[in-house]
Amino acid sequence: MNTVVERDLELRLVLSPERGIPVPARLTYRTDDPYAVHITFHIGSETPVEWTFARELLVEGVFRPCGHGDVRIWPTKVAGRGVLCVALSSPDGDALLEAPSAAVSAWVERTLRIVPPGTESGRLGIDDGLTELLAATAADDLWLRDPWPSDGTADGEG
Repeated sequence: MNTVVERDLELRLVLSPERGIPVPARLTYRTDDPYAVHITFHIGSETPVEWTFARELLVEGVFRPCGHGDVRIWPTKVAGRGVLCVALSSPDGDALLEAPSAAVSAWVERTLRIVPPGTESGRLGIDDGLTELLAATAADDLWLRDPWPSDGTADGEG
């Protein structure tokens, strides 16, 4: 069974230290993709902008600076309130967003209760898939038979 944990919230796109604009966003976690979190930004365009990155990065970013490259996350205080800074980089540009720390932390905690850290691989069904893939079938007998028996007898003879 697939479970989805979502949370709508308003982020702040930082334009300068004194100026920012609100950006509606949705956090999504799906148990069929247990290592990833998805953030969808609704920026008024025809299609929303979606970023996907490791859940572990967000879990760690709630407590301390982490990440490198395209996604970096760190906790801080702005005007006396706790926020998570999320820095995103792409070929199209860079963005610094502030997210309400308490709301993100509560959402992350919900995902951790549904799929505790270290149990993600069990959600992928890899073992079941490998078992099915490697299971012998009737057709395997045809492939396993030697098409040219070494003793000179025809296949199926004595």
